Amino acid sequence: MESDPVNVKKLEAALLVNRSELFRFGSALLFVVLIMLFTMANSPGGQHGTLLVAAAMIGGYMALNIGANDVANNVGPAVGSHAITLAGAIAIAAIFEASGALIAGGDVVGTIKNGIIDPHLIADADTFIWLMTAALLAAAIWLNIATAMGAPVSTTHAIVGGVLGAGVAAGGWGIADWAEVLRIAASWVISPVLGGLIAAGFLYLIKRTITYRPDLMRAAHTMVPLLIAVMAWAFTTYIALKGLSHVLAFSFVSASLLGLAVAAVIWLMMRRYVAEKAPDLSNDKEGVNKLFTVPLIFAAALLSFAHGANDVANAVGPLAGINDAVMSGGVTEKAQIPLWVMLVGAVGIALGLALYGPKLIRTVGSEITDLDKARAYCIAIAAAITVILASQFGLPVSSTHIAVGGVFGVGFLREYLKVSYARKIEEIRSHHHDADQTTVEAFLERFDAASVDQKGRMLAELKAARAGSALHKAERKDLRRLHRIELVKRSLLLRIAAAWVITVPATALAGAMFFFMIRGALLP
Repeated sequence: MESDPVNVKKLEAALLVNRSELFRFGSALLFVVLIMLFTMANSPGGQHGTLLVAAAMIGGYMALNIGANDVANNVGPAVGSHAITLAGAIAIAAIFEASGALIAGGDVVGTIKNGIIDPHLIADADTFIWLMTAALLAAAIWLNIATAMGAPVSTTHAIVGGVLGAGVAAGGWGIADWAEVLRIAASWVISPVLGGLIAAGFLYLIKRTITYRPDLMRAAHTMVPLLIAVMAWAFTTYIALKGLSHVLAFSFVSASLLGLAVAAVIWLMMRRYVAEKAPDLSNDKEGVNKLFTVPLIFAAALLSFAHGANDVANAVGPLAGINDAVMSGGVTEKAQIPLWVMLVGAVGIALGLALYGPKLIRTVGSEITDLDKARAYCIAIAAAITVILASQFGLPVSSTHIAVGGVFGVGFLREYLKVSYARKIEEIRSHHHDADQTTVEAFLERFDAASVDQKGRMLAELKAARAGSALHKAERKDLRRLHRIELVKRSLLLRIAAAWVITVPATALAGAMFFFMIRGALLP
């Protein structure tokens, strides 16, 4: 009996998928095994040595999951807008994440993330080691689950939840700083709202000053250098305050002045760049979008560098604390980061991104809403400005929530503008109900080519000229219901919001469970 060629092709396709999945899993497993072998060769032996080996393996697992989930927010919009390819984004992010971790990650890290529990209430070094191991494992498993669900979540919140749950299990309810926990919970709203509003504000500015103008290239010649200069200021200030904070101490004023100096240079360079490029570009949105390509590549690289410098602590902070406790035999709030521990975080993040990052990159870059280069620019600059503002006002924010909030912000603004424009068109047609089709189409053609201010005057004149045939209240209500344009995937919005809300409770519960399991297994 001959085999069905269609079924054979399906079998071959399934085997290719499984082979790819097996390669990813095998590579991740090999990384964790190499960590185990290295730590075993360099650990002090005994029960503490065994715990250090286990913690190092969990730290590597955590770093892989940070790379798979959190890093996508830095490069997703650039990939979704086609400023860079997926492979190019992975290469840029992997290099700059690792560079940020190794160059600017710092020599000392806080072991109790965000100060949410009091380390003085931890009984002894053994309890501290069990607590941090449980927290690390809880956070890593939750990130793995969130990545499989396609939900970008905050790795900081994941480790905070793990430390909180394990800490309460170890020292009771009084060990936690519940005011700090409430501040972190507030960031579930603050981060995406701030990121969304700033991103939407910049997109509206671009539309009013460039894409709604009759001569787009002429408007771009004036505005694009200014926009990129603002981006240069924001990113220079952001990198100085966050990315280089462990290397050089910048105040907000000094970081801002450095940003202004860089912005002035970039403005001069961009004026020349736009002047040279403009004659070869089409006088439409696509032509304008091409002017944002190079800045978006730099933005992805700088965001990755700052993320590597800051968030590597999520992977190696607990591990560094465990290593310090094993070596010194005490509980510590600050721990030295050995080079091997930093390498676990840096390499793990880069490897996790390369192996499992594409899924979340696609989610952030293209599945929530359609992104072009101008919209991706708005999301990138919103990420930098929101972190700067939050750091000055002491607001707790999450870089993941900011970036995803920015994506939703530009998507909902596009919805609003398109619905508003569609209603204007229907209102124009309603006011011309007794006119011939040629007159209506001619008016609509002039309306479409007009600037925003001209459109407003045309509508006002039309309403004044036809005051006697004004729309009834019921007709206006019908116009408001006429168009329901959805440019943002609501199912993703609900899934991501749900994942954000349950991150801390889920990891806290898991952290407590793992603490009791580890303690029960190791108590004599």
